[in-house]
Amino acid sequence: MRALATLLLAASPALAEVPAPVTDAEYGTLNMGEVRLGQLLFYDAILSGNRNISCATCHHPRFGTSDGLSLGLGEGASGLGPDRHITAENTPELRIPRNSPGLFNLGAAEFTRLFHDGRIEADLARPSGIRTPMDDEMVTGFASVLAAQTMFPVLSSDEMAGHYNENDVSRAVRSGRITGPGGAWDIIAARVAAIPEYAASFGSVSAEIAAGRAVAFTDISNAIAAFVAYEWRSDSSPFDAFLRGGAPLPPDAQIGMGLFYGEAGCAACHNGPFLTDHGFHATAEAQLGPGKAERFESHSRDEGRFRVTGQAADLYAFRTPSLRNVTVTGPWGHAGAHLTLAGFLASHGQPAALANYDRAALLPDLPDTKPDWAILDSASESAAVAAAATTLRPLSQDEIVSILAFLDSLTDQTALAGRLGVPATVPSGLPVDH
Repeated sequence: MRALATLLLAASPALAEVPAPVTDAEYGTLNMGEVRLGQLLFYDAILSGNRNISCATCHHPRFGTSDGLSLGLGEGASGLGPDRHITAENTPELRIPRNSPGLFNLGAAEFTRLFHDGRIEADLARPSGIRTPMDDEMVTGFASVLAAQTMFPVLSSDEMAGHYNENDVSRAVRSGRITGPGGAWDIIAARVAAIPEYAASFGSVSAEIAAGRAVAFTDISNAIAAFVAYEWRSDSSPFDAFLRGGAPLPPDAQIGMGLFYGEAGCAACHNGPFLTDHGFHATAEAQLGPGKAERFESHSRDEGRFRVTGQAADLYAFRTPSLRNVTVTGPWGHAGAHLTLAGFLASHGQPAALANYDRAALLPDLPDTKPDWAILDSASESAAVAAAATTLRPLSQDEIVSILAFLDSLTDQTALAGRLGVPATVPSGLPVDH
């Protein structure tokens, strides 16, 4: 079988960019005690201000480590995935402005930029080694970019912190107290450390904590990152087996692979072992929902990478996602504008398609908030999105069918199931989303 795979690759110049097989060298070493601790923390709602939302609420294995929604609902909603809905007791102030991304392979060394706009990224020129919207001293102690990204959801009133004056965490956030005694992170860490099972587990994985150092928020983050890196490593798909010399892909997937790495040009951005260049590109994706705006701003634009760099070339540019397990991580697009991957491929990089977008999105009812279609209702706003985009080669329907067959070969059942799975219970005793 290895000889057959090698022969196929060598016979087609269009496949010159097919990556080498993924190896263990792509990943770091993990402490399994920390991984198991991170599993419990990932599914434990104790990290949220009102103790009602866990990391898994928006990144659940049932929905490909996403939430199955175009734009999610955080604080003030109930339920899981497409069943999530608002409650009368505490209605969300806004939708989550961007589609919940998948978590596959984030433990691989090359994933040094996270979030759709890359607002957190490795930067060796900084004392902390990490560039974020936070000050350098606020990222001290995080073991990786993956660990540091956990600081954002727990501080967001719409995601996990809760709204003003609802709880001790949200009050600390709104008053600007993040680090230090009495800060939001200190409150969360104290909650966790007060639970004997967590305290014992942290002591078993950290000599410093065993010797008396208090559990810090960064310890929690590092454990969650270790779990994510272990649980959702994805390199055992049919495509991986093929690259390692195993069974060839089905004929339709082979045709799709030829297009992907050849004349369709997909691999110009979706390249390397995880099918991403980790860059940022404007491709005329439909913008819906509240956009990315400060509380004092009324617009609904999401200007993507531009919000990080301030450079005009980055307007409406978003990070190239990895395509591992892409067929099961919909809705697709940075705002989840497409309910089918075929629909996304048909409109991808086609600025003219914005005028024909049918506004098909999975958005739970959320009245009395910012309108979902403000950008598409504005000719000038839509024109700005289109003008910033690079026009890509359009795909025929036959090509889309073939490319979808190839993308399906990237589906890794081991990673989708998870290696440890969803715990039956968590040490806090709070409900677990199953």
